Amino acid sequence: MFRCSLQGHRRLYSTKPLFPTKTIRTLLSEKPQPNVTIRGWIRSVRQQKQLSFATINDGSTLKGIQAILNDDQPIHKLSTGTCVELQGILATSPGKEQSMELQVNKVKILGECDSTYPLQKKRHTLEFMRTINHLRSRANTGSAVLRIRHAASEGLQKFFANQEFIQVNTPLLTSSDCEGGGEVFSVAPSDFFKKPVYLTVSGQLHAEIMATSMGRVYTFGPVFRAEESMTSRHLAEFWMAEAEMTFIDSLDQLLDVTEASIQQTTQHVMTTCQEDVAFFNQWIDKHLLDKLQKSVDKPFVRMTYTEAIDILQRSKKKFDFPTTWGSSLQSEHERYLVSDDCCGRPVFVTDYPKELKPFYMRDNLDGKTVGCFDLLIPGIGELVGGSMREERYDVLQYKMEMANMNCEDYQWYLDLRKYGSAPHGGYGIGFERLMLWLTGLDNVREVVPIPRWVGHCKY
Repeated sequence: MFRCSLQGHRRLYSTKPLFPTKTIRTLLSEKPQPNVTIRGWIRSVRQQKQLSFATINDGSTLKGIQAILNDDQPIHKLSTGTCVELQGILATSPGKEQSMELQVNKVKILGECDSTYPLQKKRHTLEFMRTINHLRSRANTGSAVLRIRHAASEGLQKFFANQEFIQVNTPLLTSSDCEGGGEVFSVAPSDFFKKPVYLTVSGQLHAEIMATSMGRVYTFGPVFRAEESMTSRHLAEFWMAEAEMTFIDSLDQLLDVTEASIQQTTQHVMTTCQEDVAFFNQWIDKHLLDKLQKSVDKPFVRMTYTEAIDILQRSKKKFDFPTTWGSSLQSEHERYLVSDDCCGRPVFVTDYPKELKPFYMRDNLDGKTVGCFDLLIPGIGELVGGSMREERYDVLQYKMEMANMNCEDYQWYLDLRKYGSAPHGGYGIGFERLMLWLTGLDNVREVVPIPRWVGHCKY
C-alpha cells in the first residue's frame, strides 16, 4: 500500500537552499561574511609580487566579482577561462567598480583551460565572436544578451498573465502556410504523415482555435522561414510571441493591448537588467536609455496607411521606392516615419490596402482596406504585425477562394466561423527584433543564442 508521509510533504516545500553556493549576483547584494564559496570561470588574472587579482564570473551578473589571492595559492593554474571553486571572506571592496570582493583562502580547480582559449582580456568584434558561438556567452555582450533575453521573455509572459491570457502550445509541424508566402521548410520523410508537412511559420491559425474557447490566449516559441535572405533582420529560425483574443470589437482595442505589452516588457527589462542595459548604452548605442525611456513615458503614434503615404509624399526626403497609395511601405519609408524628422518614437500604421495583406484580415467598410497594423520602432522598422481577424464565414471563404487556396484543407479554419463565431483579433511580436530594440544591437544574429540563417547551421 502506498503511504504518503507528512514528513516527505514538508520536505517538498522546505526552504533549504537547493544549490550549495549562492550566485555572485546575490553575494554582491549581501553584507560581509566570513565563510563564502563561489564557483565560476576566470575572466582575467592580474599578478603582483605578493597578491594576485582574478575576476570571476558565473553568468549571473555582468562584472562578476574580484577575488584576491595570496602567493602561496596555485596562481600558475589560474589562467583565463579556468573553472574554479573559491572559498574565503566576503569583504567590502575599497574600489569603485563593485561593492564586495572575495579574499580567498582556498582554491579548487574544477576545470583547467587550454592555452588556446580564444577569449582574452580585450575587446573582440561581434563578427569574431560569431565564429566561436559556443563560447560567445562567456563574453560580456553575449552574457548580457542572454540575461536581457530572459528578462524580456519574463516581462512578456507577466504581461499576458496579468491580463488573464492563457498560454497555449501550438504545433511546430503543420500542414498549413499561415502567410501564404510559400517560404516554408518541408519535413522529411514526406510519407510519414501521408501529406506534405512543414515547419511552422506562425502559430496564429492554431492559436485562433484555442481563442474561440478560452477567450484570450498566447503562444511563445520558435518559428521557421526558408527565406534566403542575408540581411541583418532575418533568421531561418526565430521566436514569436503571438496573442489572439476574442470579444474585441475594434482595432483600437487591439492597439491598446499591443502598446501596453511592449511598454510593460520594456519597463520590466529596464528595471531588472539595469547593469546590462547600461552596458549596451555605453558600448553599443549611446542613446539606448533615452530611447527606451521615451517609449515607456509617451504613447505611441497612430496613423493610417493613407496618412503615412501622405506624410511621405509631403516630406522633402527623396526615396528610392515610390510612395504611391497601394505600394508597400519599404524599410526607408518605415525608418523615416519613426525618425526624429517625423514622429521620433514608435508608430502604429493601420488600415493597409487589402491587396497587400493576407486572407485572414478583416475587411474594413470602405472595401479597400483591412483592419490591420504594423508597429514600427526607431532603428528597427517593423516589430509587431496584427489585425482584426475575418470572423464572417462567407467573406472569409470568398477571400480564400480569391487567394487560390484549397478551402477543403482549411475547412477546420472556416468551421471556427461556422460554430459560434466571435469578433476577434491578434498580433505577433518578432522576439529577436524586440531584442534589437532592447539592446541597441543591429543584427538579429547577435541576439539569438545559436543563430541559423541561410547557409549556416553549424551546431
